[in-house]
Amino acid sequence: MSAAMQDPLSSLKSDFDRDGFIAIKSLFDAAKMAEINREFDRYVETCVPKMTDTEVFYEEKGAKGTLKQMQNMQLYDDYFRELMETDTIRELAETMLGETARAVNLEYFNKPAGVGKPTPPHQDGYYFHFNPPAAVTGWLALERADPENGCIHYVRASHKVDGYRPHGRSEILGFSQGITDFGTPDDKANTIAFPGDAGTFLMHHSKTIHWAGPNTSPTRARRALGFVYFGASAKVDQQARDAYQAKLAADLRAAGKI
Repeated sequence: MSAAMQDPLSSLKSDFDRDGFIAIKSLFDAAKMAEINREFDRYVETCVPKMTDTEVFYEEKGAKGTLKQMQNMQLYDDYFRELMETDTIRELAETMLGETARAVNLEYFNKPAGVGKPTPPHQDGYYFHFNPPAAVTGWLALERADPENGCIHYVRASHKVDGYRPHGRSEILGFSQGITDFGTPDDKANTIAFPGDAGTFLMHHSKTIHWAGPNTSPTRARRALGFVYFGASAKVDQQARDAYQAKLAADLRAAGKI
């Protein structure tokens, strides 16, 4: 880890248990972030053509410049598989979970300049179809994120509430479900925004409520990588998960979005 990560893991674990998230100003130094961005550009050129239409999404279908989201990047490239499997981020995941973790999904999230849609308030665990909700998602900024281009907001301690908040179908591509009763006084009082430069790293519990605004910048995108880890105790209802994914893919194709 970079020298900029000053808090010991025990302190980060305390913050995570209390708030449902952690924020590290600079997980990797500038040289490492430049390397990751170079490798990402290579990945887009060489690996995206091999991916399925349920793993690559565009804000505007057919417009390569509006690449919005990717799933399972670790399956197509050694560099990104190693980035997910190596000690730096995995150690954080296992410390926050308090148990052995397995790498599940390396994702890409983008809000293209001027057209990037908002991310609806949601809880990742609602999509995962598992129990107990022992999972974390890490989020690594590939460039500056702020309120103008759609930085992440967390609702502090929202992971402590029993069960999940009610979710309903969202019209936002890549985020099929959103919380339907979001905006309570507690939501507003406990929402915290996390702007940051390239290298900023966030990690949240699968029940932590989070959201992001649209990208209103005419010139800047908001690109980031997401790292999903499941704890050893998490048991997935694979039949329910597969059925949900199949229905979602069918709906997206029927709507002409993939």
